[in-house]
Amino acid sequence: MTGWSKADIHVHTRYSDGQSSVAQVLDQADRVGLQVIAITDHDTIDGALEARRMARGFDVEVVVGEEVSTADGHLLVLFLERVLPPGRPASETIAAAHEQGALCIVAHPFDWLVPSFGAALLQHCAGASPAWPVDGVEVFNASLPLPGMNARAAAATADLGLSAFGGSDAHHYSTVGLGYTLFAGAGADDLRQAMIRGDVRAGGRSWAAGHYAAVAGLRARNGLARAARVMARRTAGVS
Repeated sequence: MTGWSKADIHVHTRYSDGQSSVAQVLDQADRVGLQVIAITDHDTIDGALEARRMARGFDVEVVVGEEVSTADGHLLVLFLERVLPPGRPASETIAAAHEQGALCIVAHPFDWLVPSFGAALLQHCAGASPAWPVDGVEVFNASLPLPGMNARAAAATADLGLSAFGGSDAHHYSTVGLGYTLFAGAGADDLRQAMIRGDVRAGGRSWAAGHYAAVAGLRARNGLARAARVMARRTAGVS
């Protein structure tokens, strides 16, 4: 597709529940040929801000994002400058994001394993003046274990007439870029304008078994390391 570039709009780092450093994520994004990457850690933008500072050393542009834990489900917010607090209704979060000039993408709406918008998407995102005026929906999430979850998202998004996005939901650097959004242009500014116009396409391939194993293995090792530190502190008499 001549004139189109590739962005991964859904990536986590060690600043939330990701298993990789910012540098590892940027290196992988560079290596797989992404033009833009959005760091969307849960309820923090610290990792995204670090990535934006570090991006000069890589051939990839960084969008500051956040996966906000709203009261109604997870929401990807891109092009942020100030963190959005979790726990508020989706309508309030979307309004606060738009006040910053940020854009809101519904994350994995039909993933029943984590808090998601679900069928409420069809109720609250429909019509000329929706209660949840989102800017699009993640219709391909590479991490979802059941293909029907993405299929339902794609069907609902088409019914609503919203823009369709793809992301890796990377929690380990090896999965960065597996899910992606194609957009007209070259960099982060072009991505934002393409998102506003709806000139985007979702694509990618799902995590393989080895990717799930890598994430699970690292989480297990991190859990053991934390347990060892707690035991060491208790043995030393530190509360």
